[in-house]
Amino acid sequence: MKFSNPFFFLALLMTCFSSAQDITVHDPVMIKQKDTYYLYCTGRGISVFSSKDLKTWTKEPAIFQEKPVWVDKVVPNFDNHIWAPDISFHNNRYYLYYSVSAFAKNTSAIGVTTNTTLDPKDPAYKWVDQGIVIQSIPNRDLWNAIDPNLTFDENNTPWLAFGSFWEGLKMVKLNSDLKSIAQPQEWYTIAKRKRTFELADSNPGDGALEAPFIFKKNGYYYQFLSWDLCCRGEKSTYKVVMGRSKTITGPYLDKDGKPLTEGGGTLLIQGDQNWFGAGHNSTYTFDGKDYIIFHAYDAKQKGRPVLQIKQLKWDDTLWPVVEPMK
Repeated sequence: MKFSNPFFFLALLMTCFSSAQDITVHDPVMIKQKDTYYLYCTGRGISVFSSKDLKTWTKEPAIFQEKPVWVDKVVPNFDNHIWAPDISFHNNRYYLYYSVSAFAKNTSAIGVTTNTTLDPKDPAYKWVDQGIVIQSIPNRDLWNAIDPNLTFDENNTPWLAFGSFWEGLKMVKLNSDLKSIAQPQEWYTIAKRKRTFELADSNPGDGALEAPFIFKKNGYYYQFLSWDLCCRGEKSTYKVVMGRSKTITGPYLDKDGKPLTEGGGTLLIQGDQNWFGAGHNSTYTFDGKDYIIFHAYDAKQKGRPVLQIKQLKWDDTLWPVVEPMK
């Protein structure tokens, strides 16, 4: 989600810091190419960092030096502050999905840009924008086209999970080009919280959830998602909940067997006296270890959103466990 406090935007422009918890990020995703980790997050043109060890990070050039040419048709006078990217490697090419949106409106679209390398020093480095994948329009759609996550089912069929507030989180089947919706269209609701019926369709509503991320492990598809409110510094209430399914389109159930589409969700990560909130995660396996990556609002820094990287462990019932935040 976009920042409502300009402090966060200014902080995102800071260059680099010595450790993971010093990096100001929002909505982080990560990938490894050779011996280098690349981190992408919300920011002007999409913010980028690189690291050899997941501890010391270097600021890299933004993905978009100028805003994509199509975005003003979706969000007039868009300022190139792009939200919630998602990065994948498929068929020898990197696909970076991203969100453009007006704040607190579902005037939104998800686009995708591609590259053959992530190393800015490589002569082949060049992001080629592919345009809109999906778009939401107020008073037409009761869903929001932001917070994308690409995933593949057991048949290598691509699916895009996404969404924020309104009538919940969605999943749609993509074509094999990963740039367009497959026909005939297949749509699923994968998570939902109760929304006050009387609210106008243009209102985001009070069913606060967003940012689905699907992670395949142990014969399950695990859905991680964020509940409650981000982007409010000391008033942030973000937390990560989860459910799992044997099939990619659901139904996703929490530990108690309650469907995520009926307000279910088992708590995995939340804030405490040191952190005002924590959320918008991504989940990966690097070198045989599973990690969950997210941002949290640091109480010692007046709610600045900083990077968190935690190793995921698994209990005897195959549910993930994360060590407490420090």
